[in-house]
Amino acid sequence: MLRATKALMLVTDLGFVVYFSVTGLGLIPPEWAFADYGNPLMADWNWSFLWIDLLASATGLTSLWLLRTGGARGAGLMLVSLVLSMASGLMAIAFWTLRGDFSLAWWIPNLYLLLFPIPAIAALTAPSAARDGETVELGRIREDRWWSGQWCSTSARR
Repeated sequence: MLRATKALMLVTDLGFVVYFSVTGLGLIPPEWAFADYGNPLMADWNWSFLWIDLLASATGLTSLWLLRTGGARGAGLMLVSLVLSMASGLMAIAFWTLRGDFSLAWWIPNLYLLLFPIPAIAALTAPSAARDGETVELGRIREDRWWSGQWCSTSARR
């Protein structure tokens, strides 16, 4: 399950960078743009996502690199990235709901951002894993937890 999440994170995190690059260069065709795209207030709303999306991307890409190289902080950064991605999708869905705008072209990507992190967030924060002393494996990182939820040890698989 976390292997699929890592692949989805890579696509999503690169997608954030591509989206804001394309938007910044004005390459989105008007027929693909969201409602009132030309309105300066709507443009500001869209650009307000830049920081949360790029922070999600930076923490996500860093976590994937750390997990691949055996860095001990990879799982924590993965959780941060997933929560930021989920928050970004939730904020957009809430906005479109308040406006009464139900364009699938914008709902589908934002529902994806809202929903794809849920299984991995549940796995990374599962109380049963911490309670039972179970090992959670992410890439080449092995993290043992005790029942209190505190980290006992972190070691790279060899």
